[in-house]
Amino acid sequence: MNTSPEESLLGKPATYASHYDRSLLYPMDRQPKRDELGICDGLPFFGYDLWTAYELSWLNPRGKPEVAIARFTVPATSTHIVESKSLKLYLNSFSNTCFDDSTAVAQQIQTDLGQAFWHGSVVDTSVCVDLSPPDAWHREALAPLDGVLLDTLDIACTHYVPSAELLSMDAGRPPVTEALVSHLLKSNCLVTGQPDWGSVAIRYTGQPIDHAGLLGYLVSFRNHNEFHEQCVERIFMDILRRCQPTRLEVFARYTRRGGLDINPWRSTHPGPPPANVRTARQ
Repeated sequence: MNTSPEESLLGKPATYASHYDRSLLYPMDRQPKRDELGICDGLPFFGYDLWTAYELSWLNPRGKPEVAIARFTVPATSTHIVESKSLKLYLNSFSNTCFDDSTAVAQQIQTDLGQAFWHGSVVDTSVCVDLSPPDAWHREALAPLDGVLLDTLDIACTHYVPSAELLSMDAGRPPVTEALVSHLLKSNCLVTGQPDWGSVAIRYTGQPIDHAGLLGYLVSFRNHNEFHEQCVERIFMDILRRCQPTRLEVFARYTRRGGLDINPWRSTHPGPPPANVRTARQ
């Protein structure tokens, strides 16, 4: 099966399936984009992609619709990503299909996503699926990304394609630990060119990173065409190589499109991912 972006349903008319159809999921190999970043022999990071799906519904055994907010936690070790429009179409295929209960729905999604994200390879870590029913929605919260806001800096911006040369650190100063946040991240879909808007939090330990240069670097993604996961890995690798922190985490939260948001997290050190709590823009 061809899994290149050009062969996906992105930017093409699509008919919504009338019943459950796992074949709608469209996996794409992570490795070609990682090759571009020089990631060839093992991953230099740990991480997850945190998905939120706001448009999930199915029928109970009596034919009555049920709804839920779904969250999927996908390890960065998966061999593939799943194109978001295909995931939307796949989830919509549940809408006229009967399931015994929400547990059966979650188990089916977990099985199907595992097969898609590993696409023929051995699934080494399960995709975590969590469904939140309406009677739990009062616990849904908004939370800002934690860190010093870079966006108040009065800088001139002249680069609108990724420019790692803007990144620098002060090797003459003692190491610091700090968290920095920007809401000015914007890139474009790799296939359609449609804008993807995001906020990003960068936490690191190391020689101080120049804040103005970092903000200019994040702005430089503005006309760049790449999927969310790929952008975050590019940001992570550029900061790691140019600024050489001893610890680094990059977490981006993108605004939703088609009822889905995708929030990649990459870290030099293992651990649980950040809480999948949406920001005000999501």
